[in-house]
Amino acid sequence: MTDTISKAVLITGCSTGIGRATAERLGGKGMTVYATARRLESIADLEAKGCKLLACDVTDESSMVAAVRTVEDAHGAVGVLVNNAGYAQDGPIEEVPLDDVRRQFETNVFGLVRMTQLVLPAMRRQRWGRVINVSSVGGKLVFPGGGFYHATKWSVEAISEALRFEVRPFGVDVAVIEPGTIATSYEETSAAKFAGGNDASDYAQFKRDRLERVAAAYEGKVAGPDEVAKVIGHAATASKPRTRYVVTAQARMVMSLRRVLPDRAWDRFIGMQFKPPKV
Repeated sequence: MTDTISKAVLITGCSTGIGRATAERLGGKGMTVYATARRLESIADLEAKGCKLLACDVTDESSMVAAVRTVEDAHGAVGVLVNNAGYAQDGPIEEVPLDDVRRQFETNVFGLVRMTQLVLPAMRRQRWGRVINVSSVGGKLVFPGGGFYHATKWSVEAISEALRFEVRPFGVDVAVIEPGTIATSYEETSAAKFAGGNDASDYAQFKRDRLERVAAAYEGKVAGPDEVAKVIGHAATASKPRTRYVVTAQARMVMSLRRVLPDRAWDRFIGMQFKPPKV
């Protein structure tokens, strides 16, 4: 065990949404926070809010290694890793190009795994650390048209579950954050990444209906990213962080519903929320 325990925080994906809100919140509380993004100019303003800035692309090995090394050179270890970087790749399973599927997994899963692998040796040496993985309500249930995005979040859940047991003896805690509908750039990214087909596709109307359904979900009163940032702050600082944090009452309700409904009943419920393709 090292003489000094580092509690420096490294957050991926801070250019918008949850990552940005988390960096602002933790930096504002005087914690040592390294906010990262692929483009430094997208997070330049976070320096004035108490954060140190690093470029980090979770799809690039040298970029990830350099970011972690910078923190370790300054503090000895990354004390808290917040794996937040990710985006939504939507589209029917049949139509999404495999290159797009690979990019989705590279960002949402493989980047998270590699960042975790890079920080763990120093966490183990100091016998303290936190790995906080931002998953989603979509890591527990699936909505049609988002199968590959959901697959990445289910992967995050499984990886976190195994990791928790593997690193607990070294004083490293693993927490999973499961937000519901949050007012971030998810809606715009989801629409932009809705891949596959054209207006002549058998899925064309299904895709239009799904985009409308997603847009409707973000209308009205929707929780902001700071609500998730508060929860991440608790996971980062609590003496005994919880294993999972479900964020928003809506998320808790729909997850409870999925647990109690048989598969056929759940399919009927989903069919009322998302119009299936017309034959």
